[in-house]
Amino acid sequence: MRPEILFPLFANVTALPGVGPRLGKLIGKLAGDKVVSLCWHLPTGLIDRRLAPKIAEAPTGAIVTLTVIVDAHLAPVNPRQPYKVRCRDETGFLHLVFFNARSDYLLKALPTGETRVVSGRIDRFGAELQMTHPDYIVPVAELATFPKIEPVYRMTAGLTPKVLGKVVREALARAPELPEWADAAYLKRQGWTGWRASLLAAHQPESDADLLPVTPVRQRLAFDELLANQLALALVRARQRRLPGRKVVGTGRLQQKAVAALPFALTVSQQRSLQEIQADMAADSRMLRLLQGDVGSGKTVVALLAMLTAAEAGCQAALLAPTEILARQHFATIEPLARAAGVEVALLTGRDKATARDAILTGLASGRTPLAVGTHALFQEDVDFRDLALAVIDEQHRFGVHQRLMLAAKGQGTDVLVMTATPIPRTLMMTAYGDLDASRLLEKPAGRQPIDTRALPLDRLAEVIAAAERAMRKGARVYWVCPLVEESEAIDLAAAEERHAHLSQLFGERIGLVHGRLKTAAKDKVMADFAAGRIQMLVATTVIEVGVDVPAATVMVIEHAERFGLAQLHQLRGRVGRGQQRSTCLLLYQAPLGEMAKARLNILRETEDGFRIAEEDLRLRGAGELLGTRQSGLPEFRFADLAVHGELLAAARDDARIIVERDPDLASPRGAALRTLLYLFERDAAVKTARSG
Repeated sequence: MRPEILFPLFANVTALPGVGPRLGKLIGKLAGDKVVSLCWHLPTGLIDRRLAPKIAEAPTGAIVTLTVIVDAHLAPVNPRQPYKVRCRDETGFLHLVFFNARSDYLLKALPTGETRVVSGRIDRFGAELQMTHPDYIVPVAELATFPKIEPVYRMTAGLTPKVLGKVVREALARAPELPEWADAAYLKRQGWTGWRASLLAAHQPESDADLLPVTPVRQRLAFDELLANQLALALVRARQRRLPGRKVVGTGRLQQKAVAALPFALTVSQQRSLQEIQADMAADSRMLRLLQGDVGSGKTVVALLAMLTAAEAGCQAALLAPTEILARQHFATIEPLARAAGVEVALLTGRDKATARDAILTGLASGRTPLAVGTHALFQEDVDFRDLALAVIDEQHRFGVHQRLMLAAKGQGTDVLVMTATPIPRTLMMTAYGDLDASRLLEKPAGRQPIDTRALPLDRLAEVIAAAERAMRKGARVYWVCPLVEESEAIDLAAAEERHAHLSQLFGERIGLVHGRLKTAAKDKVMADFAAGRIQMLVATTVIEVGVDVPAATVMVIEHAERFGLAQLHQLRGRVGRGQQRSTCLLLYQAPLGEMAKARLNILRETEDGFRIAEEDLRLRGAGELLGTRQSGLPEFRFADLAVHGELLAAARDDARIIVERDPDLASPRGAALRTLLYLFERDAAVKTARSG
């Protein structure tokens, strides 16, 4: 149960004074629907009202605070004209300008002959100084009531800064003093204040420097968030390790046959990763390992050899892929090698006919079929394994921890191997996969050709089309990826259809189109036609997984490459360069390029090292956008910026490890405070894990 002290923070925002359903909906869209969401909504700028000159000295365009005498009300004859109030001090005159104004309100707020303090932006209209719709109008006696420095927040349509500022202040008033969860010595060394004091200070910046992520108050909040993340992962991991595992030891007999059937020798990284996986499988505790490798580094082969270890031990293994295309691709790699080893492997997807499906299910339930490859269909209720010892999960970020556990639950003490072709920087690894050990494949398999990467302005499109035609005449296959437009599938599709129509006029039947809205069967047909050479060019949106392995594809054209993240460009480029021929990647950009886009395209031209590219992408863009998808399964941080707070992450990780070693059930006084921290950052599942042991 969430501690009672946090109840006010987890009430709906409509519990705050003046927030009804309409306003609540707008706040929910902007920040979240809980009071705590507003506390997390930090300022992005500030308005400084400390400049208080005389009228004659007020600089045009600046925000100023002026003390003036109300001279006269100049109501317009035509209601479409503005209402003006002339004010003065000893140095000159100022007109306050109001559009669609209510005269009764203005006469009350600005009585003639009275002194008022007004604050807003100064403009000049001809020879006349003006302030349009002042932000504040108060009597001199109330000067202390309006803020001299005002935080500026990210907004959404329908909200005004004044309303949001008031609601945020109401939310902060509900933030309680919480027991200190940070290590006392570390806190003192960093010179940080407590959680509540830091939160309030973060919402009251005194200068632009206070908005930076390196300020002590923002570092404190970032550390708290990272500690919650790392502690949650450490608790889940500790629990996994306490769960009974099993020893799975192979003879190596089937593996040897599969390796003999390979057209190339295993790389050093493949051999090392396989040894690490087999050591985990042979241990008493459950394996939770991440196999990281660039596109084309040979992860599927390593996965198969690990699966054969399970088969050698008389058990079963399953490989789960996020899409049917990828499942079929894995099956195409695995099946011939498994056949060479004399092992049956089944492919299970959502499209299997009832009779074929029943036969597959019977084979898995009886144990006659030791290996399975499939999509989400693998964790449906009617799928039973006789003895599932190893679950391999491809592109983990497309699933999530729960689905990972659902497949593992199909066996007793099942080992889990997670694979990703998305190179993940070390800091992101710690936050997203901190509960897993990691193996990396660093080399590309023998025979892979380097990819010639070039950046060209879009006005050279005709040359690119001519080059693509020359390549197609020589029998090459070409991918043509259309621009990513604000992650809008509809606009992406329109762009792809337009390009497809244009290229079809030139190349006719040789061109296919794939996008996210095609039915699976139609998409698979186009992909199969492309792989078989019935079509030579594939126009695609980025929304779909262009993950099919076509060694004959040697040209990748990416339109509006400046709109993509580095990691995404690298993933797309990896679709070519899979065969023996030299491959080319053409990055078409709209000139002129911004500095960041230029830096991204330069890095891509310099290197094919996915890990270096990922680190650079994190540095350039921050963690939030790194995988180009919000549904990436990576934690979304409100305070922590992994490109800046790497040291805090390392400290949080070390602290979490020590906490779990010394107080695995969080039973000590500090443990109780840490439970509050986990609930505060909504890591409730980890608290339940600690409690259930």
